[in-house]
Amino acid sequence: MFEQQIINGIMLGSIYAMVAVALTLSIGVLNFLNFSIPGLFMIGGMSVWALTNAGLPWPVAAGAGLVIVAAASLVVERFTWRWMRGAEHSIPLVSSMAFLLLFEHLAVAYYGSDMRVVNVGFAQADIRVAGLVIGVPQLIGLICSIMLIWGLSLLLKKTKIGRGLRTIAEDSHTAVILGVDINRIVPIVFVVAGLFAALAGIIFALNYRQVHPFMGEVVGLKGISAMIVGGMGNIWGSIAGGLIIGVAEVMAIRYLGSDFVDIAVYGLLLLILFVRPTGLFSAAPVGRSGI
Repeated sequence: MFEQQIINGIMLGSIYAMVAVALTLSIGVLNFLNFSIPGLFMIGGMSVWALTNAGLPWPVAAGAGLVIVAAASLVVERFTWRWMRGAEHSIPLVSSMAFLLLFEHLAVAYYGSDMRVVNVGFAQADIRVAGLVIGVPQLIGLICSIMLIWGLSLLLKKTKIGRGLRTIAEDSHTAVILGVDINRIVPIVFVVAGLFAALAGIIFALNYRQVHPFMGEVVGLKGISAMIVGGMGNIWGSIAGGLIIGVAEVMAIRYLGSDFVDIAVYGLLLLILFVRPTGLFSAAPVGRSGI
């Protein structure tokens, strides 16, 4: 059913959207593409598997996963941005990529590279509405995505921290002159971006019930694609891009087969860039529109 495919695509797209928002926060505020985001996504997903496998209830495992990723995000901030922000522009980017590889291979060393199955009690629970089937984990994931992105928009618009972030996005040197404590606010960017990535990984693990150390790479590429499709630095554009990529992927599986998924998704990316090189929604980057 066409409507069912659209719903499945939106559910998957909400995960890509959260990863895209995590990437957009870094590049929109700090002008820095944080390549550790896929690794943080993986840590979130694998933490749920490891902790539920150890006997913890999934909500506790999910909360612990968020705490672990927040701590990892602060480590990334310390060694990629704070210590290296005076270096060449490419150095923090390369160091963040090193963190991605480090996270992946630490997971391989500790758990192995095999696919792992996440067992949660409500994994098979479905809601049926007008002939459409909606998985409970998928619905929870979509609701969490909407609430968090809405909360982030309020944070950026209404709070002192949000004003500081927008000032840094405009001009970090001016922000320092105006008294913005960059060393206090920038870690918040890393933590918030990391939590978005972690929650996306947790939702992915609960929805699809499979994790492995390299799960972040594919999702990370889709998240980058969503960010580019929506418009670099535009949070609402990233959300739209994630939903577009998710629907395109599901429709490609349905009508072309799984072998053509990446061809369809990245072909769509190229097509959009040919028509609109700056992305679909490039007029309101972080810091200039207040979202």
